[in-house]
Amino acid sequence: MQSPSKSPKSSRPTPVVDVEQAEAALVEHYPRLVRLAYLVLPPSLGRNRRVLTAHALTQRALPRSRRTGEAAVPGQRGGGGGQAGEGGRARALGDPAYAYMRLQVLRGALDASVPLRWNAWPKRAQLPPLLPQVRGLRLFPRSGGSDELALDQRLSTLSGAARAAYVLRGLEALDDAGVGAVLAAAGCDDPEDALDEADEVEARYDLLASPEFDPCSLQARPTDLMRRRQHMKAAGVAAAAVLVCGALLGLPGEGWGPDGAAAPPYAQNPAGQAALDPGQLTTAAAGAWKRSARTDFSMWPARGDLIGDKELLRRALAVWARPGESVQVSATPGTPAGAPPGPARLLYAGEVDSARVVLLYDGLRIVRYAEPKEGTGGAALDFARVDGATGTEANAVVVDRADGNIRYLTAPWITSVGVQDLLKPAAKPVAVRRSADGVTDPFAGPAQTGACTSWNALRLRDHTGAARLTTDLGELVPAHLTAGRPQAPREATAAEWSKSACSLATVRSHGVRTVNAWTYARQILPEANGAADWVCTRADTWSGEGSRILAQFQTADGPVGAVAAKAEDSPACGSRDPKVLAGVLWKSRAGSWYLLGAGSKNVTSVTGSGGERTAGNVLAVRSERTAKARLSGTLADGTKVNTLR
Repeated sequence: MQSPSKSPKSSRPTPVVDVEQAEAALVEHYPRLVRLAYLVLPPSLGRNRRVLTAHALTQRALPRSRRTGEAAVPGQRGGGGGQAGEGGRARALGDPAYAYMRLQVLRGALDASVPLRWNAWPKRAQLPPLLPQVRGLRLFPRSGGSDELALDQRLSTLSGAARAAYVLRGLEALDDAGVGAVLAAAGCDDPEDALDEADEVEARYDLLASPEFDPCSLQARPTDLMRRRQHMKAAGVAAAAVLVCGALLGLPGEGWGPDGAAAPPYAQNPAGQAALDPGQLTTAAAGAWKRSARTDFSMWPARGDLIGDKELLRRALAVWARPGESVQVSATPGTPAGAPPGPARLLYAGEVDSARVVLLYDGLRIVRYAEPKEGTGGAALDFARVDGATGTEANAVVVDRADGNIRYLTAPWITSVGVQDLLKPAAKPVAVRRSADGVTDPFAGPAQTGACTSWNALRLRDHTGAARLTTDLGELVPAHLTAGRPQAPREATAAEWSKSACSLATVRSHGVRTVNAWTYARQILPEANGAADWVCTRADTWSGEGSRILAQFQTADGPVGAVAAKAEDSPACGSRDPKVLAGVLWKSRAGSWYLLGAGSKNVTSVTGSGGERTAGNVLAVRSERTAKARLSGTLADGTKVNTLR
């Protein structure tokens, strides 16, 4: 039986590829080639560097020679790929130019997977790419679901050749003989071992097409702005110092003069040194919150079995001050990601699942540092703004996320924790067990992908007996759910959020602090079709900017509300401007179409797009299916009100 690493030679002449053909293949199949490079590159590079390196390797694969014929390079034939059902993939596998480009990209990605050695010159692929370069931004693919995360973590444990074998099977639909031939041509010493190692990973090849692994569809986040400014300032100071030094060296006499009012460098600044010294971390006494009028993060005691691990704390503080390229840094919108201004407060340090986690608080931000139990590769640093957090907003912090599950560290004044499915308000909350340190058992968070069939919220009961609802929106701190008039919101119940919960997905990862649901109008529907509620949900952020407002039309028989209007950065539905107007086109059970509209109680009349006018804050007039739901309203003092937008 023929070994896959030694495919028999074909009697047909090897196709010849010139640079024009290679360039055409590169342009046509660029997204596929970049995805291939991204998947084969070692995840330890970090998502930002993997993206840039994948693009650099793909662009660098184009042959430098402009000549054809004898100077051209032979194309690599694809293997048997019997599963390639897509037309684009089939054309690619049959194109010698594409096969050549794929081989060059694969060689570069495998070279980049080899660690640097002190006794050998580094290969070009092992060095950070000169181009492309993106300054001031971190680029990374869009986040997928728990399955994609699990696959990425599993692939990270493979060798570069095994990752390449898995990707060639799944992305290129090559059979084992074809994979072995390509790996051998790329310089792999033992393709059979690579194939055997790839067999250890479950064949979830469909996930390779996920946006999680698409380095051409990217999200952008700022780098550490404070650190960048410090570097710019330091560079300016250094340049000025060189000029002054040159001038002084040309002067007669002593040369250097006194420093005057100049401060010492940051490295010699006592405050800066103290901020990075684990011995200077502050902590609260275990029962301090019982004697204080405050219930905020400053009253949390330090908990966890690693609070005495000075080396772990030193690493956490050092990464906070200057995260390396391999560190995955994230920050909620509006949150600075700079170094600590002074000694921070230690909230937690311990082992959670497969990681060591440290939680710190500097008065403005919660900072979460996580590293694997073995080594420090793949460390993560997360920032969340929590200035002014008191009571409910300081009740819980995420310590770990894995496979769609969440673990929280709860405040010392929390007496019980439960999980409530908001889409099933009649069901009782499911109790969640906590460790002695206050860390919850893992439980399923709100679904991030697919149909919205459930929405789990956290129900926390504190020492006063009050129960409060919060929900995970992708941040370190859960968002507080309230209900009622914007001027006087109150604690929400699951029933008040049962038809609006799925709309919370639209404000995920936006730095949301609180979300209020306000039923601003109730309308009797035409033709005895029952009644409907008009609900306005307003999501306010920690930064005070980027609020998101939705007006929803909710019928008694509908499982979820229909979005009638939405707005961003608007005072509508808030305490400063508690009024709203929205309209929808609605079809009765008999098949008739109506223009429905409703405003808050301070709206005294509503006018439809056809000039129909009604007294009061609700409108229902016959309409055409193709009509536009355009309304205007009037307040008691004659002020005009437009629909939410």
